[in-house]
Amino acid sequence: MKRNLRTSVALACLLFSLLFLGAREARPANGAKAAPIRARIGVISILTGQGAGYGEAITDGFKLARDEINAKGAVNIELVIEDSGAKQEQALAAAQKLINSDRVVAILGPTLSNEMKVVGPEANASGVPILGTSTTAKGIPQIGKYVFRNSLPESLAIPASIGAVVKKYHVRKVALLYGNDDVFTKSGFDTMKEVSGRLGLKILTVQEFQKGQADYKAQLTRIASLKPDAIFCSALYEEGAVILSQARKMGISVPFVGGNGFNSPKVVEIAKGAAEGLVVATPWFADRGTPKVKAFVARYGKAYGRKPDQFAAQAYDALYILANALERAGAADRGRLRDALAATRNFDGVLGKFSFDAGRDVEMQPVVLIVKDGKFQPFH
Repeated sequence: MKRNLRTSVALACLLFSLLFLGAREARPANGAKAAPIRARIGVISILTGQGAGYGEAITDGFKLARDEINAKGAVNIELVIEDSGAKQEQALAAAQKLINSDRVVAILGPTLSNEMKVVGPEANASGVPILGTSTTAKGIPQIGKYVFRNSLPESLAIPASIGAVVKKYHVRKVALLYGNDDVFTKSGFDTMKEVSGRLGLKILTVQEFQKGQADYKAQLTRIASLKPDAIFCSALYEEGAVILSQARKMGISVPFVGGNGFNSPKVVEIAKGAAEGLVVATPWFADRGTPKVKAFVARYGKAYGRKPDQFAAQAYDALYILANALERAGAADRGRLRDALAATRNFDGVLGKFSFDAGRDVEMQPVVLIVKDGKFQPFH
């Protein structure tokens, strides 16, 4: 009996010693920190051609976030950046290169919703998580379970901006104007039309235009003749700024409600005083004044010599969301990263509290802004 007891004690001591030695070996030597999770992340952005203003802000937001994240040490990110040129076929080729040649663990982008319509299915079929930071058209996350976005969809932003304008200016009659050859602008128009119907507004006319168009006098003349209380316009910033300029020169002074494409300082830069009175809804307001926003605005301004816009802020938060998910996944593994992204709740970013809903879409509240004295300010 004593022999059995001595044997049991000896075995217990041996087991404890092995566990202790194993634990010591598992720790980094000399108290060093654990090696960071290294991840190669693909970026598809518009760097040249129409829409490059969006792409520049987005890419700068990624780069600033990358530098900060890498400095913290838990995750080390390498960005592989590809230019889509705002073309579907170029965006798709970039995605295929990133997935198959560069072997990225995830993709950020592309910039436009019509690009995501071809890139999203490719990433989803390859099992690569893809996170849109500026794709706001309806149906983006529904492409597949690997497709996410942190950009506030038009379906949340436009009802907020229209609702605020209708209430303040007692709007009853409206004219709708939109780009008919882009998934994003068409989706914004669909939401504007649906919200107008829900609020009981009379739609006097629907006018269409095409990307790159320079003269909108025919559409604006028709709108002016019907005397609407407001104009709802879904356009990218290049066309949007020209539309505002030509409308004001023609004496059209009613409020403009813009879709997400108007949420760029480029609109004010191009349209100048004609942008006064433009109303938009956005998750981002650079003058919000919280410590997190102030710090981001200061760091971005120091790095790039200008204030960050909505697209820069969404990109910045997106890479932090991805880094946070990589830490929780514990490895640069596509499948584990997808699951960790889907579980993101109450992430505290420069845009505020952010969560993915069950369909990998956005849960957050927009802010309604108006261009006043040459800059975006809270709409009251």
